[in-house]
Amino acid sequence: MSRVCQITGKKVMSGNNVSHAKNKTKRKFYPNLQAKKFYIPEEDKWITLKVSANALRTINRKGISAVLKKAKANGNIVL
Repeated sequence: MSRVCQITGKKVMSGNNVSHAKNKTKRKFYPNLQAKKFYIPEEDKWITLKVSANALRTINRKGISAVLKKAKANGNIVL
């Protein structure tokens, strides 16, 4: 699987390492992804998602059902 959050859609970004002499070399910024299992009471099943730390906070605030509904509407997740 690619390094993309299934809730927020965050993905790898590119940038530069900048040395003291201002030499620039390419680098990647990876999102803080975690594989987590979530229980969905409406469907009475467990699902495993690859989510960012930011998405975990959002799920804790709003609930998994509301967050999944919005992610499906945005096209970030296909279940």
